[in-house]
Amino acid sequence: MNKIKILSEVDIKKILNMNIAINAVESAYKQKSDNKGEVWPLVFYEYEHNVFDLDIRSGNLDDSNAYGLKLISYNENNPKVGLNKVNATSLVCDSKTGQPIALLNAAPITSYRTGASAGIGAKYLARKDSKNLLVVGSGNIAIYSIVATLITMPCIEKVIICNPKNYNSLLNKIDNIKVDINNLLVECNLELKATIVCSNDIETSVKESDIIITATPSEKPLIKSEWVKEGTHFSCMGACMEGKQEIDELIFSKAKVYADDINQCIKSGESQTAFKNNIISNFNGEIGDVILNKENGRELEEDITIFDSTGLFIQDLATSLEILNNSNGIGIEVKL
Repeated sequence: MNKIKILSEVDIKKILNMNIAINAVESAYKQKSDNKGEVWPLVFYEYEHNVFDLDIRSGNLDDSNAYGLKLISYNENNPKVGLNKVNATSLVCDSKTGQPIALLNAAPITSYRTGASAGIGAKYLARKDSKNLLVVGSGNIAIYSIVATLITMPCIEKVIICNPKNYNSLLNKIDNIKVDINNLLVECNLELKATIVCSNDIETSVKESDIIITATPSEKPLIKSEWVKEGTHFSCMGACMEGKQEIDELIFSKAKVYADDINQCIKSGESQTAFKNNIISNFNGEIGDVILNKENGRELEEDITIFDSTGLFIQDLATSLEILNNSNGIGIEVKL
């Protein structure tokens, strides 16, 4: 009879912080680059467009002797009955025996590992002297992406948050956003030093920013090509399904473009429209290749760089394994 560990959201929050997530996600990218980590085909089903859907993401990490899957469901109507919009659960298995090891609430893991990806994209592709960070979107992923980028790019002096669809909503919650950012930094024994401001002028914000993170569910571009200055880096986080798009596809024609997973990005990432319109025909590489110096990242100060991050289960898997390694006395074990 097999024992399996179960970790709740409360359990995971006792263990996980952004430094752990950044290190775990980098490890996953490197294993993928070395052909020791694989992304398995994505399963997606939409019950009602932009209202209720689910997807299943899975994969393996050979160096970690583990594989698994994550089931994510999104239902816009859940808050009306007192439930979360997003529910996510991960199952981790031993790749030598096939036995399940753990069942984890994947919601906090998803937030941390997605934010970590944005920060890693900036770490390896942005200019080292970047001062201004623009985040388009003001939801959960935007907050975690800001925190990760402040950790990986300590040179950032100003964070501009822009919510083009609902500026009043942003104004109403900006104080809470600042508190959340500060609390996440405190988890890593850091303090918030950058200035955080709101903007309802996305064009001006783009023109003055060195790093831009997009974290919205948009299906049409929010940033025009002519606004983008030389040397800008993009970490595109919001487009992870077919039909999503946050930035003008023409930006790709003058940029160096990197994927978390090439096949997934072509199908459902920010790059999908640029490929469909024959603006680009390939990537400069995957982020893991840049981390391991197998591919060049930024070579010139004036390079425009794009990191297309669709989200990979191996990021969740690596983070989950780090959580399990530090979970002595936390969670419960049951016999299946």
